[in-house]
Amino acid sequence: MRKIVFLCLLSVLVFNCGSKKKAASVKTKKERVVRNQNTRSATSSTQPKTNNTAPTTTPNTTSSSSSPTVAYINLYHAVAMEEMKLYGIPASITLAQGILESGSGKGRLSVEANNHFGIKCHDWTGAKIYHDDDRSQECFRKYNDAKYSFRDHSLFLKERKRYYKLFELDPDDYRGWARELRAAGYATDRRYPEKLIDLIERYQLHQYDDQVLGNPASRNRIRTVTSTNVPASVDNFGNTYTVQKGDTLYSISKKHNLTVEQLRKMNGLKNNDLQIGQVLSVK
Repeated sequence: MRKIVFLCLLSVLVFNCGSKKKAASVKTKKERVVRNQNTRSATSSTQPKTNNTAPTTTPNTTSSSSSPTVAYINLYHAVAMEEMKLYGIPASITLAQGILESGSGKGRLSVEANNHFGIKCHDWTGAKIYHDDDRSQECFRKYNDAKYSFRDHSLFLKERKRYYKLFELDPDDYRGWARELRAAGYATDRRYPEKLIDLIERYQLHQYDDQVLGNPASRNRIRTVTSTNVPASVDNFGNTYTVQKGDTLYSISKKHNLTVEQLRKMNGLKNNDLQIGQVLSVK
């Protein structure tokens, strides 16, 4: 009997110990779970939040593209300055004529024939291109490189007697040169001088004359022309308008209270075709 009682008490004791161990084990597991959760929570609160969008490390270098006229000046001002050194023709005049005659390098003759001054064949024995001008399919000179067009322009003025008065003018008198070109018969457009002068003053082309002549006041001011230091399309006096992308004769005429026919007559236009960078008289 005693043995039976002893075994019962021993069984109860063993069962109680096992229950305590299980309870302790469960408690310990719960504590570990809680500690792990607290640890993860603390860790996540100290880490920076991840942004799905990568940070921008490269500055935005996109800028508005330069106008065709600005690009033309930057490309050819050195050539015009070299021609001035050799032949005495103001670089400002050469550049302004090139811009006007070639539509800032976008006209057919300049694109297909590197002819920036509309020089016709005359006694030319080189390559030719045919283009509608005063008459249908006239013969124009074609060059391998635009620089030869600039050289031919210099020779054209220098070697023809009717232009001799040009070389009696001061090389920095671009206004006098512009007017004498018209008087000598270079162009039939009565506003040709004003168009050249407007271009020279709007884009400060006279700075290249100053650089060649070594004028002290402007020796250090020569710089690359940018679209930020020239007006967008209209000169200071409102006398001319530079054709922009999307312009038509109708839209330009409306801006300046003109009819399309008036605009064509003022600029000697035979049709409604326009070139970006083309300078039109609007007064």
